[in-house]
Amino acid sequence: MRKSVENLATSKTTGGRRSPLRIRRKYETDRYPNEAINGAQVTVTRRVRGNNNKVALKSIDFVNLAKGDSKVIKTKIIKVLDNATNNDYRRRGIISKGAILETQEGKCKVVSKPGQTGIANAVLLKE
Repeated sequence: MRKSVENLATSKTTGGRRSPLRIRRKYETDRYPNEAINGAQVTVTRRVRGNNNKVALKSIDFVNLAKGDSKVIKTKIIKVLDNATNNDYRRRGIISKGAILETQEGKCKVVSKPGQTGIANAVLLKE
């Protein structure tokens, strides 16, 4: 999957193809997204631009839940109820930012990016 941010070879007004003046740079290429699901915790580490690392979740079974009284507890995920990011994510049970989860403490909303930070943080929703 080597797609670019910009189209380097556009067509001319006559319909002919234009050859690009340069090739795609490595930093312009894209990656497949890391989509976390409910299950035993599995993480992957990727090298990113600037010699940095990103730890991504492939699956997770616990979430750091912030309750209203400034307490954070680790609670088990029962299932993914809703994901407004994508209808396909809702059907497949993908955990991303903004997903609504059913936990042992009640419904919560994910506020971190599990596919980029390697951790799942959530806030408790008021019933």
